[in-house]
Amino acid sequence: MTEALRDAPARLEWLTAEVVRIGDETPRVRSLWLRVSGWPGHLAGQHLDVRLTGEDGYSAQRSYSIASPPEDALIELTVQRLTAGEVSPYLTSEVAVGDRFQIRGPIGYHFVWTADVGGPLFLIGGGSGIVPLMAMLRHRRNAGSRVPAILLYSSRTEADIIYRAELEAMAAETGLGVVHTLTDIVPAGWRGEKRRIDRAMIEAVGFRPADRPHVFICGPAGLVETAAQHLVALGHDAGMIKTERFGPTGV
Repeated sequence: MTEALRDAPARLEWLTAEVVRIGDETPRVRSLWLRVSGWPGHLAGQHLDVRLTGEDGYSAQRSYSIASPPEDALIELTVQRLTAGEVSPYLTSEVAVGDRFQIRGPIGYHFVWTADVGGPLFLIGGGSGIVPLMAMLRHRRNAGSRVPAILLYSSRTEADIIYRAELEAMAAETGLGVVHTLTDIVPAGWRGEKRRIDRAMIEAVGFRPADRPHVFICGPAGLVETAAQHLVALGHDAGMIKTERFGPTGV
């Protein structure tokens, strides 16, 4: 961790972010690449606040994990559209290249990983909970780190897998172990797991407690709490397990 990031300001300022690129990840998930003048830098795993303000002065604010690694010049946000949301429908359906809005960050120093911390690295994600974990994996790749790393990733359907092609490339190029599991529709010929993440799955695909892996879990609250409980029951050190969760409402 750099001195500048370690000594983060107590009060973060709102900065203007300009959308310079947009890409669809799945039918309900979109990535935005932002240029932000004055951005202080971030660590893999952190998040930021987005604030949208309408012409009538009404504003809505939500938090989003940062998908881009610290080495990138642009900030990448990957956002899942929620029908009842105030912010995500705009970010995933209406925003265009050249649009601007306000952001504030980075936020959070608990759920972060840097290459100098080492490994092994065991990442467990559900749905859009993959986003901060992907920042860690991209940082691992960019830093030239080859610490053993495993990603256990749960998605509802095959079409809902975010970053699938990039994860496959990482597996081939960096030795990343990727295990997918689907919890809803399972297509014919599917070679991954076919159920919710449970104790047996974690034990079968993850590291042993004796390996003392750094564990990061992100996703819906139920998945995060259950996975953390299973890890502790298997003998993993609770102090090595970091969690970040989101509820059924919010963005």
